[in-house]
This record gives sequence, C-alpha cells and structure tokens, in this order.
Amino acid sequence: MHRTLALTAFLLCVVLAAAGNRVEYDYFKYHSLQEISKWKSDIATASKNIVSIIEYGKTYENRTIDLLKIGVPGNKKKIIWMDCGIHAREWISPAFCQYFVKTILDKYSTDSKMQQMMKNMDFYVTPVLNVDGYTHTWLNSSTRLWRKNRTPGPPDCNCTGTDLNRNFNANWGSTKLNTNFLYCHTYPGQGPTSELEAQAVTQFVGNISKDVLAFLTIHSYGQMLLIRTDTGGHRAHQDELVRKQNNHLTQSSGATIYRFESADLIFRNEFSGSSGDWARLQGIPYSYTFELRDNGTHGFELPANQIQPAVEEATAAPCTSSPTPTIKPSTGRQQRAPRPCGRLCWPPWSLNGLRD
Repeated sequence: MHRTLALTAFLLCVVLAAAGNRVEYDYFKYHSLQEISKWKSDIATASKNIVSIIEYGKTYENRTIDLLKIGVPGNKKKIIWMDCGIHAREWISPAFCQYFVKTILDKYSTDSKMQQMMKNMDFYVTPVLNVDGYTHTWLNSSTRLWRKNRTPGPPDCNCTGTDLNRNFNANWGSTKLNTNFLYCHTYPGQGPTSELEAQAVTQFVGNISKDVLAFLTIHSYGQMLLIRTDTGGHRAHQDELVRKQNNHLTQSSGATIYRFESADLIFRNEFSGSSGDWARLQGIPYSYTFELRDNGTHGFELPANQIQPAVEEATAAPCTSSPTPTIKPSTGRQQRAPRPCGRLCWPPWSLNGLRD
C-alpha cells in the first residue's frame, strides 16, 4: 500500500507543479456562483471524455449542490474527495478548487503518467459546497463576511444560518461553544446533520466511503495543514510526525510557510461536528483540512492579486526537504515513511507513514 500511495503522491506532485497556459477562464480572479456554474458546464463539455457533473443535493434556497467527477472508466478505482467553500466568506477556497481542476486537466492532455494514474483514481471536486451562503456574500459589502448557510434559526433563537462545519455527526454539540446557541456565529444547527448540505455530503460520501482514499476540505485562513489522528492506535505516532515536520520546516526567501498541525490538539476544545472529523469516523484513511492564505493580515478578504500565488503555492507549501521521520507502528516494527518527490510533500496522503 505504501508503494501505491507514494506513486500516487509523486504523480500528483508532478501534476500540480505544472501550470497551463490556456486563458479561456480567468483563474486568478474571484467569480460569482453563476460564473462558476458556467465554468463547470464548459469544463464538462470541453473534457467530456474524463469530466462529468454529478448533482448530489439541494439547499434551503433550492440551489443545486454538485461536483465535478474527473476520471476515466475503470474498476476498483480509488477516490480523492475535495470540497471547497463550506464557509461562504472564504473565497480563496473555491478559487483553489477551480485552479486544481484546471491543472489536472492541463496535465492529463500531455502527460502519459497522468493518463495512467487516471486509470486508477477518480477526483470528486465540489468547487462550492455552501452555495446559498456563497451567493449571499456577493450581494454587497455588508454581506461579504457571511459564514453560514441561509436556513432560518430555531424559533427561540434570532439566528439565521447554520455553520455547516459544525453540523456533521461527529461528536456534534459536544463542546462549550457549540452548546451555547447564543453564539450565533458558529451555530451548529438543531441537531447533527440537520442541514441539507451536510445531509448531501453524508449520503453521497457515505455510499462511496470504502473507495475514498482521502477526504480534503479546503478553508482559509491560517496557512495550516490540519491532520486528523488515526483511530487505529497511531495517534501518538502521528502527533510525533507533526512535531518533527514542524521542527524541520524551513522558509525560503519570500515563501509562505504552511505548518502541519494536529486538528485534534488545536480544536478539541473549540468545536465539534466538522466534516473532516466525520470523514475520519467513516474509516476514510486520510482526512485533512487545508487552511490557505493568509496569516491574518487580510483574513477572509484576501485581495484578488494574491489568488495566483495562493493557489500556486498551495500545491507545494507543506513540502520540506528534511529527512523523513521514522515511525514505530503498533506492530512494534520500525519503518520509514516513503519520500515521494524526494520530500514530504503535498498532497497530504503522501504522509503514508501514518498508517500500516
């Protein structure tokens, strides 16, 4: 399994390092939901041999939740899930998903290794999950920082919208902030998976979970790759890997640092009900949250002139040329994690020392 994952990581590193030259769509500006919908349709038409649109839910305001499936027909294929825009105000997240799709398709048309990889793996990419909330952020400057979806709150709470990343059935409502319903900003909903968006993801991913290799959810901001601990007894080893990775992480001149962190250690007392935690509970081997630019200077209102460096660096920011740490699995054997691309590198499932 390690050999397969290392090959996957190597090939995708090659893919993401390539930048296409086509300009049919401006990937370095923010786009409205209407523009993104047209882009998805154009992409599916132009690459109909490997791209299709799958609708998998509806929202409170009756908008469609859909994804781009990228892959060629085949049997026993693994799946990489990626969703963006679960929090409406994090505009850089959908921008990254669009760039990610473009880069894969550009490389597929010219690279035989990528063509071979697509015979073994499919990508399921949701550019905007919280479509109601995202549309709301485009109304005017007063709505730009809206975070949640647009469902009405409960009768005893003057609180419109639910934080979708608090609504999944993963220790829902178990933290202090979640149980304080007056804390409207991160209101977790009236119950686990009460929201249509969370229901859509839960049902769709739940039905394919045995084939999902990695569950990636893209956020901003903070410049972090949040790693969820393995439920199979390797938590201490994973935390040690996180510590060693950060100790060795270096910054090139002018580069943006992305640090590895344990989601359990950072957020265990702050919130519950996240999609990433839910995915891990389904047995999906790799569940990660990627927090894009920046470190707080602009926060959720990242200027459009930073889209290009943000999406380009996000393909390589968590890389380091430091030695690969040795991990001691529960079997008692010493083993060395493979080193795809000659280093620990994004995509995060290249950190395959986390599992036997």
